[in-house]
Amino acid sequence: MKKKLLIAAIILGACGAVAFPLLNLVIPLPDSRLASLQVDDPVTAAALQVLEAKCVHCHTSEIQLPWYGVLPVAKQILEYDMYTGLKHSDFMRVFFPEEEQPVDQVTLAKIEYTTENRSMPPAAYLLMHWNHRMSADDDAALLAWIEQERKEHHVLPGINPDTMFKGMQPLPESVETDPVKVTLGQKLFHDVRLSKNDTVSCATCHDLGKGGTDQLKFSKGVGNAVGTINSPTVFNSVFQFAQFWDGRAVDLADQADGPVNDPAEMASNWKQIIEKLDEDDAFQEEFLAAYPEGYSKETFTNAIAEYEKTLLTPAPWDDFLKGDESALSDVQKAGFQHFQDLGCYTCHTGVLLGGCSYELMGLRRDYYRDRGNVVEADYGRFNETKDEYDRFRLKTPTLRNIALTFPYFHDGTVETLEEAVDSMVKYQVGKKAQASQTAEIVEFLNSLTGSFQGVPLQ
Repeated sequence: MKKKLLIAAIILGACGAVAFPLLNLVIPLPDSRLASLQVDDPVTAAALQVLEAKCVHCHTSEIQLPWYGVLPVAKQILEYDMYTGLKHSDFMRVFFPEEEQPVDQVTLAKIEYTTENRSMPPAAYLLMHWNHRMSADDDAALLAWIEQERKEHHVLPGINPDTMFKGMQPLPESVETDPVKVTLGQKLFHDVRLSKNDTVSCATCHDLGKGGTDQLKFSKGVGNAVGTINSPTVFNSVFQFAQFWDGRAVDLADQADGPVNDPAEMASNWKQIIEKLDEDDAFQEEFLAAYPEGYSKETFTNAIAEYEKTLLTPAPWDDFLKGDESALSDVQKAGFQHFQDLGCYTCHTGVLLGGCSYELMGLRRDYYRDRGNVVEADYGRFNETKDEYDRFRLKTPTLRNIALTFPYFHDGTVETLEEAVDSMVKYQVGKKAQASQTAEIVEFLNSLTGSFQGVPLQ
């Protein structure tokens, strides 16, 4: 009797295993809002069709369960898959942003990586949806669209599009600035009078001799007050898509206002600063030559931003992208290949190899559970938006000059580049890096250390 019941159970299970995929062939998944997008461009239209048919259902905050989603167990599995997909990307946010903008560089890189590696849709999903397997035509449609998007929307002025590789591109030789304002901004950047007790300048936490940082876990401000988050580099910061780890400043001028008023940094305000500088006749004369409208928060921060735009550090990496194969050693090239194979470039893309998206810290493993002691700074973008989706999402840091900007991560908990690589592979990729991989990736990252005004950083 037991044997018959077992056989019957096996037969029923087998029938169910076949019945569900067969039914999915004739009962389509609910349309997402992506299906409503109407575009004239045939390349984009073809890509949207693939994304709607085979990708969006696990990458949408507008969850619509399929017909079998009401069944026990199936519902939990589906919701988990969608939760996992959303950790990587929410297509509703990407394709229906609050303000009109092109698809971001990181989303393009993520789609490119999964397409080229045939890692999506996942195998378990394809067991239930036989018709969602990617075809060669699907791959071609997505890759053609990605290339078009990059060339139309993400190539920086003055950069040859042919030097862009998987979204990564060389640093422009310069950025348009006003030389008079740059000179003034340089003085302000190093002027301790911007702080309450004349002890702290912008350069205190962003030392150009230390990779544009102070190489401390947390910076020290007026009266040795200690901050709560690691200071990012100021070098090449003009290309960041937002400023601060949580993106609360939209540009360099907006960022320059923050430390002045922060009690843990400069602990001052523009009224106090103006009162001090009013007593310096020579400085006032120089300032009015650049800004006839006079002292104000806007003119001060604009001058500092103008100077910071000039803090560019071209590196051997840039020569490599421009076609000089000898710019990188064989070991560095091997490290770059690992960087691609592991998918590191999906978040560390663009001209900065980073600085163009907010990503979840601990994508594959729970970083904060392992580290312990979660604090407000860890919440990242959530602190600004109060959107639960943004909790623990932080702006991806640039990898340029990364060998000099230790300690690493927003919490400054990692001292060496080797440990940082291992941690990223563990928590973001979900793998354990081999010692040889780590060593070669570190060598590649060293190729991103540049020169400032012709002098190599060290």
